[in-house]
Amino acid sequence: MSQQTFSDVEYDNRKRKTKREEFLDMMEEIIPWDEWVDYIKPYYPSGKRGRPPLGIEKMLRMYLLQVWFNLSDEVTEDTIYDSYAMRKFMKLNFLEEQAPDATTLLHFRHLIEENGIGGTFFDAIARFLEQAGCMMTGGSIVDATLISAPSSTKNKSGKRDPEMHQTKKGGQWYFGMKVHIGVEAGAGYVHSVEATSANVHDITVAHKLIRETDEVVYGDAAYLGIDKREEIASDAHKSTIDYRVNQRPGKVRAMEDGLSKTWFKYFEKQKSSVRCKVEHPFHIVKDIFGYRKAVYHGIDKNLNRLYFLFASSNLWMCAKAGGYRNP
Repeated sequence: MSQQTFSDVEYDNRKRKTKREEFLDMMEEIIPWDEWVDYIKPYYPSGKRGRPPLGIEKMLRMYLLQVWFNLSDEVTEDTIYDSYAMRKFMKLNFLEEQAPDATTLLHFRHLIEENGIGGTFFDAIARFLEQAGCMMTGGSIVDATLISAPSSTKNKSGKRDPEMHQTKKGGQWYFGMKVHIGVEAGAGYVHSVEATSANVHDITVAHKLIRETDEVVYGDAAYLGIDKREEIASDAHKSTIDYRVNQRPGKVRAMEDGLSKTWFKYFEKQKSSVRCKVEHPFHIVKDIFGYRKAVYHGIDKNLNRLYFLFASSNLWMCAKAGGYRNP
């Protein structure tokens, strides 16, 4: 905002910033706003007919707040009025304008989902990180995590989401979807994201997470035998990759004590020390952004949100590492 309000002057005298404000300031600095606005512009109403639309950047900022803090449309609107940090991020001056209402945000969200803009943003950030030298090539880590979905049938249709499914893990049943990601083996930036129902096995999606530049791929025991899969063995490049997959713990326990077991445990530890980097993006999305449960019906809508979340986690990791700053 070009001119400070009394609230701005008052807040500038605080002893410390909140973690929310620090996060928003960091994202404000690193996001390429002009580029992201240009991606949305071809699909956004021109305003030649009907009510003039609000600015694309303002609506994008509101939508990102919804994604980052895992809020509903109505709660996003209320929180902007309640939070100084969010109002500042939105660049709102209540003496001149009000925050967009929940219905306007709903329409904007549908525009984003229907045109697959989340995937466009994610691909653009991944390309930028690679061109800037932040994302290494040559090695990837693949993994998957479960995202639960409401299993209740107390809704209008009287049924659970037909695109979700149940699966058993660790002796416990889960209902929902599964998110599969490919992470570069250097700093842990996400370069590929896929989403399926929960009953789809991790190994069946792995070939979609491998890049043309990869020479080594790491994975946990769920990916044992990946080199024998038809989609891998029949591919000229993927069939030559070195797949370093952790063995099941039971194999180690079954071995007799001795030099062989010691070396086996050492090599497994080395593979795990690289593979563990894939857990950090999951931690950001599930624990910091709060996306532990599917918020929409259907795989595609949730995948669009996941694209935004993993793109944001890449930017945040880059900013925390002291990388790129948006000029």
